[in-house]
Amino acid sequence: MPLLDKLRKLYGVGPVCSELHIAPSTYYHCQQQRHHPDKRSARAQRDDWLKKEILRVYDGNHQVYGVRKVWRQLLREGIRVARCTVARLMAVMGLAGVLRGKKVRTTVSRKAVAAGDRVNRQFVAERPDQLWVADFT
Repeated sequence: MPLLDKLRKLYGVGPVCSELHIAPSTYYHCQQQRHHPDKRSARAQRDDWLKKEILRVYDGNHQVYGVRKVWRQLLREGIRVARCTVARLMAVMGLAGVLRGKKVRTTVSRKAVAAGDRVNRQFVAERPDQLWVADFT
């Protein structure tokens, strides 16, 4: 809301909010929460605390843990939290676990010689049973 704070001094809250298609009460609510964090909801306050704990576990494990491992570590430490809550907060913070790479498979080509082209790419037969073509790709 820094933009709205700047424009508010020039035009007022009402006109700026109507141009941004938000209710003025939304602006005032955000202002109140910014200046009085203790008046926020219990869930918002717990989320702030959990974000710090999640970040501590995530950074403490070289930023490789995903949702399940962070959640499990929090449970081991005695912090009761739902896995979906950890997933939601990690998504908000932009944290994600490292994905395991898949094993690289390469094809070992056979040393046998490929069959020759006996029809010279002419697939139109002049009489029945003149050309036989198969494809098993």
